[in-house]
Amino acid sequence: MKAPLRWNLNIIVIHWLSAFVVIGMFASGLWMVDLTYYSDWYKTAPHWHKSVGLLLAAVTLLRVSVRVGSSRPPEHGATWEIWLGRLGHLALYGLLFTLFASGYLISTADGRGIEIFNWVTVPGAGAFIEQQEDIAGEVHFYVAWSLIILASLHALAAFKHHFFNHDQTLKQMLGFTSSKN
Repeated sequence: MKAPLRWNLNIIVIHWLSAFVVIGMFASGLWMVDLTYYSDWYKTAPHWHKSVGLLLAAVTLLRVSVRVGSSRPPEHGATWEIWLGRLGHLALYGLLFTLFASGYLISTADGRGIEIFNWVTVPGAGAFIEQQEDIAGEVHFYVAWSLIILASLHALAAFKHHFFNHDQTLKQMLGFTSSKN
């Protein structure tokens, strides 16, 4: 079976949607930590952040299932670059799922569920350890920074492939292909 020239449309859309949401969630998270009790956004911003985070978790699970069932376009670069790229992708997924879990543990440490845009409530599990909210908050903070740094390196690698290697890596994820392979 011949490998496709680009990723399937579902993977491309989910990739770019996830990228924009992750950047937005990171920015909103940094902004939220400075909100005071008297801010109009004190309750609204965390509600939206949690809602979008849980929706992103669901989309990421969908993404992984679609990805497992899809064939991939040809990979470009030296063997070490291909393996480093695969390791980087696994690390991105690992960081995302750690971020989702830590966010859930922060929000449900008191036993309350999380309302997703007041549509549905994800049940709270309560506290598993002492100071769970604080510990999970620290994990959430450092994992978010790690994710942004790794995602930035991921983007730089795509630009390196495009501008220096002149291969199809970036075009494949943008949905463009050329007769050159």
